[in-house]
Amino acid sequence: MTTPTTATDVNQPSLQPAAPTGRRLSLPVLMLVIAGALALTSVVRLVTGANGITNVSQMSTALQLAVPIGLAALGGLWAERAGVVNIGLEGMMILGTWFGAWAGFQWGPWTGVLVGIVGGALGGLVHAVVTVTFNVNHIVSGVAINILALGATRYLAPLAFEGHQGGSAKQSPPVDSLGHFTVPGLADGLRTLNEQHWFFVSDIAGLLGGLVTNVSWLTLIAVALIPATWWILWRTPFGLRLRSCGENPVAAESLGVNVYKYKYLAVIISGGLAGLGGVFLSIVANPFYLEGQTSGRGYIGLAAMIFGNWMPGGLAIGAGLFGYTDSLNLRGGSTNVHALLLLGALLLLVGAIWMAVRKKYVNALITLVVGALVFAWYAGTDEVPNQVVSATPYVVTLVVLALSAQRLRMPKADGMPYRKGQGK
Repeated sequence: MTTPTTATDVNQPSLQPAAPTGRRLSLPVLMLVIAGALALTSVVRLVTGANGITNVSQMSTALQLAVPIGLAALGGLWAERAGVVNIGLEGMMILGTWFGAWAGFQWGPWTGVLVGIVGGALGGLVHAVVTVTFNVNHIVSGVAINILALGATRYLAPLAFEGHQGGSAKQSPPVDSLGHFTVPGLADGLRTLNEQHWFFVSDIAGLLGGLVTNVSWLTLIAVALIPATWWILWRTPFGLRLRSCGENPVAAESLGVNVYKYKYLAVIISGGLAGLGGVFLSIVANPFYLEGQTSGRGYIGLAAMIFGNWMPGGLAIGAGLFGYTDSLNLRGGSTNVHALLLLGALLLLVGAIWMAVRKKYVNALITLVVGALVFAWYAGTDEVPNQVVSATPYVVTLVVLALSAQRLRMPKADGMPYRKGQGK
């Protein structure tokens, strides 16, 4: 059999992915949902007076915090579309932070970016060797990589950083900035409009203003990688072959696809993307490596990928949501999170009505009760404890995954063992 050469070969029945269990939202419907959520947020802002939940600074910080999560999610997407579960994203991000800062303070920030990508890719290579060649359980391999990456960087940091100005056993010397830009005129105009605190219009201005104010060049690269990933995986012969390995590797092999090669490439690219997320943390978010600075973002990136149903656009929305909740720690956390309790209560009410319309009365009743409890929490307090603010990103991660679980469909062969020639 010959290797498929065009993306139209997806009509081969053996490579057709199974239909999703739920209805996919079209782009217009998705935009309406986002607009509705933003309008509801605007109502909450006007009622509570918490103008910080949609101001330009909040959105700019949210974008900065969303980028490493989104890059980790993209890394997970590449691996899992080829059928390899990558729990090791956290470890690959750790390698990216260390290698990026180590090379960055010595040879410049852009060299640090490249070396950090290589560091993450090395973690991906190890994961590929263990899971693809030796067929070790993917979860076990990923957890082992996370542990090994943490141990290796903890051992290497004192050797590499101590004795240099600003360096210590747990921190690298500072790395020069990659540079930031602000779109002149547009950024100021959007900020002025946002400060008017008008319904909906000012909230949109705050969202857009955050996208054009004090943006790192590496952020532009990260954002560009989302449509680039979609185009490569869904519009090229290479992407078709790679995805076929995650759906039905036996059928792909029968059509001449070198399954091992594509799995290796996917997991190495996955590690490189996670490493780039780590570089962002140690060069852009902070101008130095700091032990523990990933703070579980690799796992949140994995959650964003699942929330996005293994699609680039969906994981971008998930990363933005988790980045936004994470940004509450830095800007008016207690006041803003207290206001978001009201938003949560309203969203639960809308969800309960939607379930009742679809005749899921038990689910609707449970959702309504939870919404009432959240509203009671909001009405009975003036602020929330700082511990709640810190836990908000992780709570949102769990809630979003729980609510979206019924519409998800992972690649059919994701995580399944495969041996060359097993279909013969």
